[in-house]
Amino acid sequence: MKKQRLSAKFALAAVIVAAGMMCACSTTRRIPDDDILYTGIKKIDIARTDSGKLAPEISSQIKKAVDVAPNNYFKLLKWRYPFPLGLWVYNNWPNPPSGFKHWIYEKLVEEPVLISDVRPEVRTHMIEQILDNNGYFSGTATYSLVHGKNRKKAKVRYDVYPGTAYPVDTVMPIENNTRLGFVIDSLAAIDPYLSRSDRQYSTDSLSAARTRITNKLRNRGYYYFRPDFIEYLADSIVRPKHISLKMVLASNIPAFATRQYTTGKVTIHVARNQGGGTPDTIALPRATLIQMKPSRLRQSSIAECITFRPGRLFSVRNMDRTQTNISRLGIFNAVNIEAMPDTTDKVSHKLDVDIYCTFDSPLETTLEVNASSKSNSYIGPGLTFGVTNKNLFGGGEQLSVKLTGSYEWQTGSGRRSVFNSYEFGLTGTLAFPRLLAPKFIPRSRFQLNWTRFQLNADLLNRPHYFKMAQFNASVNYDWRVRRHVQNTFTLFKLTYTNLMHTTADFDSIMEANPAVAQSFRSQFIPQMSYSYVYDRQINRNNTINWQFTIQEAGNVFWAIYRAAGKKGEKELFGTPFSQFVKGQTQLVWGRRLGQGDHWLVSRVAAGAAHAYGNSTQVPYAEQFYVGGANSVRAFTVRSIGPGSYKAPEGSPEDNFDRTGTFKFEANVEYRFPIFGPVHGALFVDAGNVWLLKSDDMRPGGTLRGKTFLRDLALGTGVGLRLDIGMLVVRGDLGIGIHAPYNTGHGGYYNMKSFGNSLAFHLAIGYPF
Repeated sequence: MKKQRLSAKFALAAVIVAAGMMCACSTTRRIPDDDILYTGIKKIDIARTDSGKLAPEISSQIKKAVDVAPNNYFKLLKWRYPFPLGLWVYNNWPNPPSGFKHWIYEKLVEEPVLISDVRPEVRTHMIEQILDNNGYFSGTATYSLVHGKNRKKAKVRYDVYPGTAYPVDTVMPIENNTRLGFVIDSLAAIDPYLSRSDRQYSTDSLSAARTRITNKLRNRGYYYFRPDFIEYLADSIVRPKHISLKMVLASNIPAFATRQYTTGKVTIHVARNQGGGTPDTIALPRATLIQMKPSRLRQSSIAECITFRPGRLFSVRNMDRTQTNISRLGIFNAVNIEAMPDTTDKVSHKLDVDIYCTFDSPLETTLEVNASSKSNSYIGPGLTFGVTNKNLFGGGEQLSVKLTGSYEWQTGSGRRSVFNSYEFGLTGTLAFPRLLAPKFIPRSRFQLNWTRFQLNADLLNRPHYFKMAQFNASVNYDWRVRRHVQNTFTLFKLTYTNLMHTTADFDSIMEANPAVAQSFRSQFIPQMSYSYVYDRQINRNNTINWQFTIQEAGNVFWAIYRAAGKKGEKELFGTPFSQFVKGQTQLVWGRRLGQGDHWLVSRVAAGAAHAYGNSTQVPYAEQFYVGGANSVRAFTVRSIGPGSYKAPEGSPEDNFDRTGTFKFEANVEYRFPIFGPVHGALFVDAGNVWLLKSDDMRPGGTLRGKTFLRDLALGTGVGLRLDIGMLVVRGDLGIGIHAPYNTGHGGYYNMKSFGNSLAFHLAIGYPF
């Protein structure tokens, strides 16, 4: 014990001596005599304007203009740490041409940031330019150096005096008696900035206004017009301390830029991906198609993509829409559109349009080895092999066949999960890039709509419990009425679930709980469903996503049997079919905090399912559960609920009967950047599932208003995300605060221990 104490004292003394030696070493020895080491910003003092504080966006521009990081500075926390190791090495460590000391020098050195590098005199001019650009024409900025004990070190203090803001008094129209001048004046009169009565002078706003005007002009036939052809003349004499603006056309504007063009001939050139071929010219309703044969192309599909109308005003919007429509067919690897004046007709000013398309290879084969992460906390390696024909009938129809296999285990569990499983699946999909449905269904002509036919077979094996096969066939419609709204209607989906093999352990669980056994039975599930998704970034700082799904099963078949006079349990191909209705909704709202990439994201989700008629229980696969990587992250999947129910400790049914027919979840997550692609998160989750029908085998599981809040599981935690754009790898450590069941501990915080309350989840993608 005495020897350990001496060792600890010696280590502490060594650290103190080393720190003292580092502090004693100079960090300014190699600083030139006529320069000073920059140690950061002392203060940015922005004086008040006549109307109060300077606008936050202008203050932000000023702070950004002078934001220069000094040495040994942690930019994320805006903190200059006290041990300048890099500077110490630069000033005191020898740097031979090679060898170990040279390697140490190169790895640790940090060259000093000098006042001459920062150039504060230049930055004060930048501040004054920012003030000028925002109407503070009398604004000034100065700087001073603030020294400490060492005269070779200094901070920089900036003093900003904005002065009086000059608002825009009037915007005078263009004195040009031409059609172009009249059009520009009419557009300026409705511009969101130029038409305002409380305009604050801003060069950025003026530049944005002329860009908006130019874009509208180019959609009205003025194809060659550019933003810099509009100039502003500013006058502060007409009315003191106010700006009068006059819009003028540039003196060097070319004549062709002032002309209004109509659409001439539209020609589509379709080339083979191998090159060569024999040209075949085909007249379409609004264009001429020149297709290199042999190649497969449905003429009606390409004709529907063309938004140009010969003889009408030329519009850049039509160029963009046509290119987007053709690209969405998915059969071309390159689409280019060119517009050239018709030189044969110099009176009507027409633009001929040439569209060049090159076929992509129709067959695509993929082989993917991946790590999958599911909402129920399963993670594991997977293999997917797929073959897709992207142009089956010449109109962008896609036929794909995929073979998948995976082995998965459950994360977040303190013990080895009994749900380790493997799964094999075969899926065939035939997709048409249009709605094969009646015309009265509303749809957008500017969005690609899909009709999908799908067949699928899956084999799921959970060792020690069961082996299950599932087959389904479906017909789906995906369409948009507006850009932010996605509709999905499943006209028909028939699922057949067959419990092929069970073990004695699984059978004993089912015998102990008939309600759970009923949900596992082999059955047909004929379904129809509708899903609505509203996904929009409202502005730079707010996003919203609302999803709503309603589905029913068995009602159509039940009505047919009932009309035929059949009573009692009804069967399909000798097997009972399920009958239930199910609805669920989710609202996710994101709010940016400050100017950086800091977000507060909130989520509320609820769902309910009810079995009736031909069924007493909702199928197990259609019931709700909570916990896991995308839910209440302090608990593993199916480890809580329904309600306050909990099976006896260690009983195997504890993992099978924790589902319900009503679900409620609420989450709040603060997301922030750390460095580069690494982001962090702090979160709070709450939720549970309940039974809408009471079950004597699961006491406390029924939904009741008086126990609703107490039945909500609550947890918090921290997370790390590696966000590289196309892929987000996420690790979340959940910390339980309240379990809805009896843990043997009183009070709201009823976890057995802190270690017992932890659950770690590794997942792909954000939780919501």
